[in-house]
Order: sequence, then C-alpha cells, then structure tokens
Amino acid sequence: MAIICRGLRGATTCEANTREAILEATRELLALLIESNGIAPAEIASAIFTTTPDLTAEYPAVAARALGWTDTALLCSHEMNVPGGLPACIRVLIHWNTTRRADELRHVYLRGARKLRPDRTDAPTGFSSPPTDGTA
Repeated sequence: MAIICRGLRGATTCEANTREAILEATRELLALLIESNGIAPAEIASAIFTTTPDLTAEYPAVAARALGWTDTALLCSHEMNVPGGLPACIRVLIHWNTTRRADELRHVYLRGARKLRPDRTDAPTGFSSPPTDGTA
C-alpha cells in the first residue's frame, strides 16, 4: 500500500488563558488523536496549531514537543476573530504519512469544541468526554 499524507483534525477548548491550561488541553487532544489513530511521531510530517485570539499564555506546540515530536515541523497561529466564534479554542491539523484511507481517520473534537463538528464527537474507547453544554 502506498503512503499518502493525510490531514487529521482535532479541536478542544481551554479552561483558562494560562500556560498550564493550554498545555493540558493540548496534551489531552493529542493523546486522543494518537491513540484513536495509532500514530507514531515519525509518521507526522508537520502539524499546525491555532488558538483563538484569547489564548496567548503558551504555544500549543510545546505540548507536542513534550510528547516526543522533536523532529516534526510545528507551527502555531491564531484563528480569525469571527463574531460569534467559539472562544478559548485550540485546533490542530496534523499532516500524517499513512496508508489509511481518508474515511478511516478518527478526527477528535473535545470539550466545547464538540459543537464545531457534532458528527465527529464520538469519544474513543477508554476516554470520558467532558460535558457538551459549554461548561467544560
């Protein structure tokens, strides 16, 4: 089977604009993406992280580096400040070298970000999902 670079998406929300909260939310999101898809760090070509403009205390990519993504190209940026957009949101687009088909990828949306893609909010086995009522 041929290896193809696929885009894997995920998003979560953060409880506060603190270094600890941003890293914790990002670690949780990446851990679920890794477990749900069986990703090895060497298979990741690059990852783009975005935060809403209200999150400025830390780069989400710091959490990826702590997970061993030391040779992976990582980039952080801010999302557009769209009226009515979801606040305190961290998003990631992972460029993953894999033999999987696009319909076999498990995208992960957690906490308040579940409302962004309600069709993708099935929690992976072994993980409890935070409430979807905006209290997460």
